[in-house]
Amino acid sequence: MKLVFWLLALCIAAVAVALAATYNSGYVLLVVQPYRIELSLNLLLAILLAVFLIGYFVVRLIGITLRLPMEIRESRLHRRREKARTAMLDGLKAFFEGRYAKAEKSAVAALELKESPAVNAINAIIAARSAHELREYSRRDEFIAAAENDAPEEIALRLVTQAELLLDERRPKEALQVLQSLRSGGVRQHTAALRLELKAQQQLKNWDAVLDLVGQLEQRNAFDRTLAEQLRCNAHLENLKSKAINPQLLKNYWQAIPAAERKDSRLAAASAHEHMALDECVTAHQIIEQSLDQQWDPELIGLYAECLGEDAIGQIKRAEAWLESHANDAGLLLALGKLCFHCKLWGKAQNYLEASLSLEPGHPAHFTLAQLNEKIGKPELAKEHYNKGQELVLKHLEVSRMGTQV
Repeated sequence: MKLVFWLLALCIAAVAVALAATYNSGYVLLVVQPYRIELSLNLLLAILLAVFLIGYFVVRLIGITLRLPMEIRESRLHRRREKARTAMLDGLKAFFEGRYAKAEKSAVAALELKESPAVNAINAIIAARSAHELREYSRRDEFIAAAENDAPEEIALRLVTQAELLLDERRPKEALQVLQSLRSGGVRQHTAALRLELKAQQQLKNWDAVLDLVGQLEQRNAFDRTLAEQLRCNAHLENLKSKAINPQLLKNYWQAIPAAERKDSRLAAASAHEHMALDECVTAHQIIEQSLDQQWDPELIGLYAECLGEDAIGQIKRAEAWLESHANDAGLLLALGKLCFHCKLWGKAQNYLEASLSLEPGHPAHFTLAQLNEKIGKPELAKEHYNKGQELVLKHLEVSRMGTQV
C-alpha cells in the first residue's frame, strides 16, 4: 500500500513538472568570473531534484548500512527467543500430558538458550518437577539449584516447589524448614504455602498445628466448609486417641473442643469410646446423652449399653424416653434389651431384644437372648439363638471377604 502511494505521488509530480515546463520559458544566469552560465529554469529544477534524490538515497543507504549489524543481532535474538518460547511451551504441554521425559528434555533445551532470569527459573522448575516424577531426585535437586543461581529473586517459585516435592517424598521436616525459609525471605505467606504446611503437619501428626492451619485456611476461603469440618474432625479424633492415656487429660481435651464441634456425633462416639476404655463410664454416658439429645446417631446408641455404670436403671429410663420419638430404632431397642438384661429384668429384656430382631436381625441381639435364656433355664432356646447368631456372623464375614476381593 505504501509503495502504491509513492508511485501515485511520483506520477502526479511528473505530470505537474511537465505542465509547469510547458508554460515556463524563464532562465537562470549564473556568473562565476570569468564564466557565465545560462540555464533554463526547467533544467535547473531538474538538476536540483536529481541532486536531492541522489543525496536522499545515499543518506538512506548509509543509515541502512550502519543499522545492519544491530538488525542482524535483533533478528538472531528474536529467533532465539522464539525457539526458547517454543521449547518452554513444549515442556509445559508434555508435563501436563504426563510425558515427563519429554518435558524435562524440552525444559533443558529452553534453559540452554539462556532467556531472562525469570523464564530460566520457570524452565528449571519444569525440569525439576519432571525429574521428580521420573524419580530422578539428584537431577531434580540440580535443577532447583539452577533456578536459585539463575534467578535468586524468584524465592516463592523455587521454595514452594521444593517443599511440595519434599512432601511428596514424605520428608515433612525438611519441607517445613523450606517453608520457614520462605517466610524468612520476606515473602508474604500465601495460601499455597499454608496448604503445604498443613500437609506437612498432618504427616508429622502435629494435630494441634493442623487445627490452627485449618482455621487460617478457612478464613482465606481456601476450601469449603465440609472439607474444613472433615479436617478438623480428623485432627480431634487423633488428639482424642493420644490423650487417652489419662482420664483427666482426656476429659480436659474434650471440654476444650468448641461446643459447636462437639455436636459432631463422630467426635462424641470417639470420645465415648476412649472414656470407656479408661473405665470412665459415667463421663461416656454423659457425652452420649448430650450428643443424642442434639442429634440422633445409631452408632452412639449402640455404645450406650456397652459400658454399664452403677445407675443402669437411670440409663433405662433415659433410653425409654428416647423410645417415644425413635420407636422403630433397632439399635435403641437392642441397647434397652442389654440394659434390662444387666438389671435382671428378664421379661423387659426379652421383649426389647425380640422387637430389635423383628426390625433388624443381628448377632448381638441373638447372643444376648441366648444368655438370657440360659439365665432363665431354657437351654434349647439359648442354643437356637447362639446358632442363629453364629450364622449371621459367618454371613457377615463372607460378605466382607467378597467385598475385599472385589
